[in-house]
Amino acid sequence: MGEMGLRERKKQRMYQDVSDIAVRLFLERGFDAVSVAEVAAAAGISKPTLFRYFPAKEDLVLHRIADHETEAARVVTGAADPVDALRRNFLDGLERRDPVTGLNDHPQVLAFHRLLYGTPALVARAYGHLERSEAALAQALGGGLDARLAAGQIIAVQRILAQENWRRVAAGEPVAQVEPDAVRAAERAFRRLGEGLPEWRTGS
Repeated sequence: MGEMGLRERKKQRMYQDVSDIAVRLFLERGFDAVSVAEVAAAAGISKPTLFRYFPAKEDLVLHRIADHETEAARVVTGAADPVDALRRNFLDGLERRDPVTGLNDHPQVLAFHRLLYGTPALVARAYGHLERSEAALAQALGGGLDARLAAGQIIAVQRILAQENWRRVAAGEPVAQVEPDAVRAAERAFRRLGEGLPEWRTGS
């Protein structure tokens, strides 16, 4: 078990290191100007090895948000009130300045978001991330059409709230100034979700 744990940690470290190198190159020169072969060379691995870890060039960037794909599903698992659990999780993220909420003004975070939202290929690939997030959340809510409809609304609300926060911060507004509005917007959005999805406020 210890050996398996070590191998898994080394694998995760490889993912992180290669992604970090790729993102640095993309930020310096632009996503389209850097080839996969150049990323592999900078990471000291072969191109086929890189593709074993990252099936597409875009995945080198999206690896940074991959762990959020199942976050909503994890939050609602076992929750008597899934919508409220997600509300509290999002508000906690705002308080922590979690980059996924958009409420973070660290230069590297802003640069990463500009890369992500400013590159059409990455925006397109990110939709797959959203679809997988919806699928995982729908499964956690019990599956079926109603669960998929609820999951789609919830993931859309979280995405729009985060993008609005990022848009304002990227435009130069101080995080401390954006935060009160971000909290109020989240409270309002999740309240409306709860009103529109009453079955997901009972855990049934």
